[in-house]
Formats: sequence, structure tokens, C-alpha cells
Amino acid sequence: MKSIWVVDDDHSIRFVLEKALAREGLPVRSFSNARDMLAALDDDAPQVLVSDIRMPGGSGLELLAKVKARLPALPVIIMTAYSDLDSAVSAFQGGAFEYLPKPFDLPRAVELIRRAQEESQREAGEQEAAAQVPEMLGQAPAMQDVFRAIGRLSQSNVTVMITGESGSGKELVARALHKHSPRGEGPFVAINTAAIPKDLLESELFGHERGAFTGAQASRRGRFEQADGGTLFLDEIGDMPFELQTRLLRVLSDGQFYRVGGHSPMRSNVRVIAATHQNLEERVRQGVFREDLFHRLNVIRLRLPPLRERREDIPALARHFLQRSATELGVEPKRLSDAALTVLTHFDFPGNVRQLENICHWLSVMAPSQVVEPKDLPDELQPGYVAAPLVTAQAQLPQPGPVAAPAAAPAAPASTSSGEGWLADMAADARARLAAGEPDVWDALTKRFEAQLILTALDITRGRRIEAAQKLGIGRNTITRKIQELGLDV
Repeated sequence: MKSIWVVDDDHSIRFVLEKALAREGLPVRSFSNARDMLAALDDDAPQVLVSDIRMPGGSGLELLAKVKARLPALPVIIMTAYSDLDSAVSAFQGGAFEYLPKPFDLPRAVELIRRAQEESQREAGEQEAAAQVPEMLGQAPAMQDVFRAIGRLSQSNVTVMITGESGSGKELVARALHKHSPRGEGPFVAINTAAIPKDLLESELFGHERGAFTGAQASRRGRFEQADGGTLFLDEIGDMPFELQTRLLRVLSDGQFYRVGGHSPMRSNVRVIAATHQNLEERVRQGVFREDLFHRLNVIRLRLPPLRERREDIPALARHFLQRSATELGVEPKRLSDAALTVLTHFDFPGNVRQLENICHWLSVMAPSQVVEPKDLPDELQPGYVAAPLVTAQAQLPQPGPVAAPAAAPAAPASTSSGEGWLADMAADARARLAAGEPDVWDALTKRFEAQLILTALDITRGRRIEAAQKLGIGRNTITRKIQELGLDV
């Protein structure tokens, strides 16, 4: 059993607490100053720390901050005088478990230390339980197929393509494939090819030499070099720019590449796992994805089912996410009533497992009671939910400067269909810009169109990007990149 540590420059306080705790069968270790106690942390750790707030050579609040930086979960009791209310407030703000006013009632002090000890044991139990949670959960037949495939691939270094909707857990599968492979002791390096601007993606993948481009003040290793001896996970591979696909194909073929601005060939021993939410066969037919690269990546394909195809896993996943959120927030985990669980299991979850995780985190913060009822669930799970209409999106759009149409410019024909009114407005805008000789009309109108689509989808989903991307039929990383490129204030 770990000891209770007492830090106080007053010998009588230390003596009294030592005797009282010894009578309770609790091991005690005492220190007369903060310096000695911090030095002792190098070799041991307490179960509970009890510290005076005013000591020569360092205050209890300073000690609290240093201890919390090293042992965030350790319960710390700060001893202070009745009149020192400011110190008591500061102690709580610094993460103290409780404060003990001096002069204190000895039985109350022992009771308080007992409570702190129970808290420490509970925290340790939760951490142990969390460590024992399997890396992936799923009893559904479709998920069991995935687990069996991971097992069969455990002794292989073959290239794997993971397909599945956004939020279904493709990176978790990639990490499991790496962990249970002969390369498990090597690095696992992940890169989202859709989240990085195409001008930077080449450098991210292959590295660059000093002076290769403006701002390249030093040589830099790329992800292929960083993953040497391990696994490189290429997420959202379907969004990779076409011109980079040729370089990727060459690396997969012979393991050789050049840094940006480099002249010496580099070699890297890397297993590649790719993932996409898109239909790559269709991308090949459209001419935006190389067929030879597709066949190079598509050696083994694992399809990860969406959550709506594995509804029997929702209760276990929800309990896991509620427990994890509670641990992160330092609160008691919420529980779902049978009725609330029924609502969850009948919801289609367009954002898949990630959406369920977000809902559980929301419930941990916002649900008013420990037992979550259907009325406590977020709005999108309520019957008859209809998103509020977008009313302010136009004001948020990045507006280009005014363009005055020439007097002779013919007017756009009036639309007879309300559904086509927006097309008529766009045609009129385009006609005016083109007639005025404005440059980059395509880019300007395309950006306004994309921004309007994204803002409308975000309004419908109340700001939830993953769900908005799902509704628009694009990847979550694509919508994040577009928001940044368009400068949207969301």
C-alpha cells in the first residue's frame, strides 16, 4: 500500500497526523519542507498528499502546482488557517482535493484523508480498467470479419486498403494492423492527404532539402523517412492530387524517392496502409485516380461497416465512450436508460462511431442527471427534429469587390421556376463580371458557391462538421480544408 505523505514545517502537526494515521493502519511518510518531498518523488509516489500552505522555502500552492504537473490524479489536501480564504480558493483552482482548516479536528482530518485515499484507489482502478479496454469494440458479424482479417494479416507486411464511411474508425484498424504485424515495434506514421494543401503535401511525404523553396531554411525528413521500419498510414488517399500519385506509385514500386529539391535517391523500408471513404473504382473511371496506383494499393481490401450496419455494438460503444468522457472530465459516468438506449440504437448515425463518441461526450457535460433519458439526448435524436433555416449565411460569405455591369450588358432572362432562381442570379452575376473583364471569374464564383454550400450544411447540422460533410457527400477532411481555404468564420 502506498503511503500518505505529510508536508509541514511544524513538527507537532506532523507528529499528531503520523500517530492518528498509524492508529488507522495507514502508512505515513513525513517531510519538513517541499524540497525534500519533491526529491522523494523521483523514487516513490504517495497515495495522498497532505501539505501545509505556508512553509519556508516554498508554499503549499507552489508544491501543489509542481505535484499536479507530475501526478495529475493525486489527491492533494491543503492545510490552511480559517481566515486564509484566498488561499483556500487558490488551492481549489490549482486542483486540490480539499482544504483542511487549522486548527483542525483530528477525527475529521483522518476522515478527509480516508476519502482522498478512496478517491485515489478509484482513480487507479479506472486507469487500470481503461488500460484493459480492447483497442476496438464490436460483436457484430461484420466487425468480427474485420477482426479475423486483422488476425490473418498479423504475420504479413502486405499493403492494405481500408474502405469505409467517414467516422467509421479506419485509423483504428490501421493502428491494429500495425500493432499486430512484424513491424509492431517500429513507428506508425499517419498523414491525411486531404487535410494538407497540395503545394505542401509533396514535402510532407518525401521531405525537402534546405533552400528547396521559400521558407525551407533547413532540410526536413518526410513521412516516408519517419516511418522507416514501420508503417505509413495514408488516410483519404482518394483525395491525393493526381500529380503526386505518380511519385507515390514509384515509391511503392521500388522503395526509392527524392526529397523536394534533392538530387540523391533516398530509400525507405515502409509498409503502406491506405484508407478512403470514396469509391476508388469510380475515381479511376473519372480519370482523377491512377489505375496502376489503385491496383498497387488494392492488394488486400478491408471494408469497415458503418455503425448502422452494426447496431448491436451501439450499447457497448456508448458505455465505453461515456466512461472515457467521465474519466477525462473527472466526473461520475452517466448511464443510459433503456428508453434512451433504444433511441440511440435506432438512429442512423451519418457520422458513424465518431458521431456516437461526440454525443456521449456531450451527454457527459450537458445531461442534467446521472441517468440519461430520451428527453436528455441531443436535438438531432429527438423525434420530428428539423434544423433551423439558414438566415445569415450570405452575410458570412467572403464577398468580392463590387462589379458594375456595363449599361449595354443584356439582362439575364427572368426565371419562371423558383427552384432555378439561384441559377438565374448566378448567371446574371457571371454575365456582369465577364462583361466587365474581371479576371478569375471562375475562381470567384466557385468559391462563393462552395462557401454557400458549406455554410448551409453547417447550419442544418448546427455546426457539426462531420455530419455536414456526410450530407454534402464529401470527406471530413475536405470540408475542414475548404473552410480554411475559403476563410469561413465558423
